[in-house]
Order: sequence, then structure tokens, then C-alpha cells
Amino acid sequence: MESVGWLICNVSAARGFLTIAFDPSYTGESGGSPRYMTSPDINTEDFSAAVDFLSVQPNVDPEKIGIIGICGWGGLGLNAAAMDTRIKASAIMTMYDMSKVTANGYFDYEKDAATIKRERMENRRKLNAQRTADYKSGTYAHEGGVPDNLPDDAPDFVKQYYDYYKTKRGYHPRSLNSNNGRNLTSQLTFMNMPQLTYVDEIETPVLLVHGEKAHSRYFSEYAFEKMTGTNPHGQSMTVGNKELMIVPGAIHCDLYDGGTHGYIPFDKLESFFKASFHEVRP
Repeated sequence: MESVGWLICNVSAARGFLTIAFDPSYTGESGGSPRYMTSPDINTEDFSAAVDFLSVQPNVDPEKIGIIGICGWGGLGLNAAAMDTRIKASAIMTMYDMSKVTANGYFDYEKDAATIKRERMENRRKLNAQRTADYKSGTYAHEGGVPDNLPDDAPDFVKQYYDYYKTKRGYHPRSLNSNNGRNLTSQLTFMNMPQLTYVDEIETPVLLVHGEKAHSRYFSEYAFEKMTGTNPHGQSMTVGNKELMIVPGAIHCDLYDGGTHGYIPFDKLESFFKASFHEVRP
């Protein structure tokens, strides 16, 4: 899990919330085999499994359970909120829509439909050939995390990931992004199962938080528009109980650990959940 998950849990606990942080199935400290497998359905279920656990604890009000999703787990958290009506509020930080980026590549708004279709078919062929190779070898090829040595022409966002995942800020020996990444063929199910299909049916409050200068900001803008029918055009905006908060100056990884300027809006997160839970009626 990104270190911001643990950081936010610790700070939230200090502010009076009962919190639980978990690694997704098949990764980190969680169980499951084969290791390093990801899946939109299983990783959505991970959120609901946490809600299962919390909702039966004697010191938890089951009508006041919220989730925080970060990066790729932000999109999965939205998918969980669309599925699980026990989730009463969702704060989604610096989100990736893993289905969208896996199927269409980065910055798909710059491509035409024919290019996206062609690239997607080429990728399917490669990944299915890899499935055959994996079956023959009895092992799983990994897609690779952040490279140990950055090429000079690496995109800025890859350099930013390096500054996080390959340094003491975020490196962990069992972190997928710090090391060899997820199993390569995991991409196939993400390509074929758009995870934000039903987010417009989320009735509970949602707060999307993204950095002004994050390469990934368009994912939150897309999700906000899908939920509300309103294009925010990169601006902070509230429509009903859905809010997009743009953090001035912040890049993607700044909302993992706060970066150098304490970019994580803890006061906003606290007020959002408290206001959302106040609205809940048993």
C-alpha cells in the first residue's frame, strides 16, 4: 500500500477516527497466491472485506463507515462505493483509473478512437501470448516497477515516481512499484472491465483530491464528470455531495506522503468525513 495509506490512517486516528489500513490481496502483508496478482473484481472486494470486518466491531457505528483510496486504489475505491451501499463516504486521493490507463494508455484524450482500438488489440495479443509462455514455464512474468536506472528521456512523471518509490520516501522491499511490479497478464482483466461504469449511481458523498500539477489529474476530472455530468476543467468544484478539490502546486506523489509542503489536506478530510457521517441517519 502507498505509505500515505498508513500516514492518513495514523493522522485520522489522532483526530478521533477508528481506522484500518490493509494491503490488497496477493500483495504486501496480505495473503493469497499467486503473488503480485491484481484484479479489478478482487481488489474492489478488498474494500468490502474491510467493511465486513469493521461493521461487526462493537466500537464501530456501521452507519458511519467511510473509505480512503489512493492512486490506483482510488479508482477501485470508487468502484467499491458504487457496489457497496454500506460505504457512507469516500475520499479518493490522487486517483488512477487503472482500467482506463491499462486499456487506452496514458493521456488517451490525445488519441483518436482508431488509434486506441489498434493499440488495445496489439496489447491483447502480446499479453495473451505471455499467458501461454507463463503456463509453459510455470512462472509469471512481471510488468516491472519503477526502473532502477532512469533513462535521460524518461517522462517527468516517471522521474517523480522514481523520487518516491526508489528512495526512502516510499521504498519497501515488498512494494510492487519499488521492485518488479504486478504480474504482467493482470493487465488483461483491467483492459476488459471498466471499473467506473456505475459511479454515477453513487448516492453517498465523494471527495476527489488531486494535485494541480499532477499528470494524473485528468482521471479525477473524468470521474467527477461521470458522477455529476459537469466538466470541472481543472478547477475545484462541488456538485451536490460530490466534490473535486484541486491542491495548488501539488504533483501526483505529493498526495502520497505530503511531499515537501505538506500537501495532504488533513483538515479537509476530517471535515468531509465528519459532515458526511453527520448526514447519515440509521
